[in-house]
Amino acid sequence: MSTSSIPRSDNDDYSNEWAAKRRDFLSAQLSSSLESISNYSFAPDSLHGNIENFIGAAQVPLGIAGPLLVDGEYAKGDFYVPLATTEGTLVASYNRGMKIVHQAGGVKTTVDDDAMQRAPVFIFPSAREAREFGHWIDTNFEQIKRQAEATTNTGKLQRIEQYSASRFRFLRFDFTTGDAAGQNMVGKATLAACDWIDKNYPGIEQYYLESNFATDKKSSLVNILHTRGKRVTAEAVIPKELMHKLAHTGVDEIFKIRQAANLGSMLSGANNNGAHSANAIAAIFIATGQDAANVAESSAAVAHAEITAQGDYYYSVTLPSLIVATHGGGTGLATQRECLQVLDCFGEGKVKKLAEIIAATVLCGEVSLGSAIVAREWVSSHERLGRNR
Repeated sequence: MSTSSIPRSDNDDYSNEWAAKRRDFLSAQLSSSLESISNYSFAPDSLHGNIENFIGAAQVPLGIAGPLLVDGEYAKGDFYVPLATTEGTLVASYNRGMKIVHQAGGVKTTVDDDAMQRAPVFIFPSAREAREFGHWIDTNFEQIKRQAEATTNTGKLQRIEQYSASRFRFLRFDFTTGDAAGQNMVGKATLAACDWIDKNYPGIEQYYLESNFATDKKSSLVNILHTRGKRVTAEAVIPKELMHKLAHTGVDEIFKIRQAANLGSMLSGANNNGAHSANAIAAIFIATGQDAANVAESSAAVAHAEITAQGDYYYSVTLPSLIVATHGGGTGLATQRECLQVLDCFGEGKVKKLAEIIAATVLCGEVSLGSAIVAREWVSSHERLGRNR
């Protein structure tokens, strides 16, 4: 392959013409056709801010599961959930879980917290000076807040967490970001705040806008404990008779595997003790134009189960760092917008509704897969519906 530069235009790069020139460039390099990549339904000039060196589209099969019955504070009623995936049995499994939970009365959802972070670090000659700087930050919070919020119409600085190590002071700026995921928004706001701090506090040797403490696109304990994005819980109670009829297992059996799974996840050091939260989250993210790399932190999950006094099965999943948007980013692209519209989640004022629907979907998938493992239907379903049949 040659090392020639990729063709680009300074004036009309987002066009069918220049996309075709780049495909021709690649085809000449590889001696292969890019016919499927060249088939797409959106206008290239709609992609400013979403892609560079555009050549076409990577199409992912899109399925639908439901109805999903949600009793939330923002999402109420039945929803049909678009899932973009190449994994056979996935949509069928979520559909099955939704059927079980629907007949049990649906999923109750609660959004408990909302925060997006940027985490700068400030460096001082000694730990004592770093400690004094922390006191000054607390005293001057309102002025810092004004500097940060002057850069955005929707971002609001809620608090500044502080963590000390050696002569370093790590600050974790927590913002609400409206209907946007907000990583870029809070980066700009935190930069303005830090520049003001740097000018007004003497003795700072150096500061860096990001210290890796916000843990962008990485699973972390701090996000599980303190929230990143939306913290949302989904709960359901499944009657024992329904568990036998539709899930082909008993409450005692599925509760036992939950205990074993808790132990297994603790031994492995996994970022959650559930079964496969990343499956639902990734499939909905791809369908609705979320940043797919945020699955790394968004898939963290805290699962909990109980057998009620009536012998029924209580199950809950808390997603402590679910990063979603219904405005901005990739949500406005043609197919992604349509998928959000299927959920009535496109546009402003809908982000917590989307968070509740995703959490409810995750719960249904946990119930379906958990019961399939107990009933020994997991492998047979993949043999019947998956690519290994």
